[in-house]
Amino acid sequence: MSANNTQGLAGVVAGSTHICTVGKAGTGLTYFGYGINDLCDHCTFDEVSYLLLHGELPNENQLKDWIQKLAASRGLPEALKSTLAAIPADAHPMDVLRTGCSMLGCLEPEGADRDGHAVGLRLLAAFPGMLCYWYHSSRGREIDLDTGETSLAAHFLHLLKQKAPDPLEVKVIDTSLILYAEHEFNASTFTARVVTSTLSDVYSAIAAAIGALRGPLHGGANEAAMELIEKFSSPDSAEAGIMELLSSKALIMGFGHRVYTESDPRSEVIQALSKKLAEKCGDTVIYPVSERIHAVMKREKNLFPNADFYSASAYHFCGIPTPMFTPIFVLSRVTGWLAHIYEQRANNRLIRPTADYIGPDTRKVTPLSNRPL
Repeated sequence: MSANNTQGLAGVVAGSTHICTVGKAGTGLTYFGYGINDLCDHCTFDEVSYLLLHGELPNENQLKDWIQKLAASRGLPEALKSTLAAIPADAHPMDVLRTGCSMLGCLEPEGADRDGHAVGLRLLAAFPGMLCYWYHSSRGREIDLDTGETSLAAHFLHLLKQKAPDPLEVKVIDTSLILYAEHEFNASTFTARVVTSTLSDVYSAIAAAIGALRGPLHGGANEAAMELIEKFSSPDSAEAGIMELLSSKALIMGFGHRVYTESDPRSEVIQALSKKLAEKCGDTVIYPVSERIHAVMKREKNLFPNADFYSASAYHFCGIPTPMFTPIFVLSRVTGWLAHIYEQRANNRLIRPTADYIGPDTRKVTPLSNRPL
């Protein structure tokens, strides 16, 4: 293939996996063979995290043990707390998680007494606390990391708001975590696999994945979508604004997908939950504006919303600050990253693709004194 045909590695099969399917028949998404709608209807994120890290859904005893292990692993070392507290309040929360991951790797390195699976469980359990400890402490507020909540979704919301969370909000966040947990060889997951292929440690692979997810063309799209939605005060103003953006060929974040061709199966699930939250809180602007943008993009560009678009309004209705949208992605996708890290390690070969050279032909070096001024 020429370089033009492989730009962005579009259509290139870079490996095999038994973890996830994306885009089969244009829409499908499965984790270890389970359809995403089936998982959202019948499972919690805690069950799905077990599935991704063990290959099978847990039975009642296994789930109880898993939840207890996660709860016991939520505490943060004092040195990590000091590091998080020193990060400015205006730092991007993704930088906070990347730094927290690296610092924890220094304090609790992977080794003979702490294997990759133990590190994975620790990071899954600790990321909500890292994020919320920084958020509150950098603003001069005390925070109790022991929420007493069993699910990761409820634990995160309790940490963020420092009060018992609303059940509907817990359901929304829990479902969102399921939807975002895994997505095959996306940019951040492939980054994690490349780092893992060098025989590096789990912390390094996860920190690199966080860096890849930070970009607006990957995980940052939900933040960009919210910023767009909040520009408009009514559906009519949203339509006019989107038409203007389209006429200037601006990129509208939250629509279309690199793999899905017909629809994003995650979008309908989170849209329905966003609508429930809008009705509960009496919203008359954000959700109607979102619907109108959706309709205009379908009419004008035949583009469908991806998971990020309605996740933005759903998170907003849950009272989550916009800069925290992508970090929530991390709280979920760390499970998918870990699954791929373990899979890569089980049958490893250094990932080292080749490139088509399109630079100058071979040249001779001209002595410095003879080079034109």
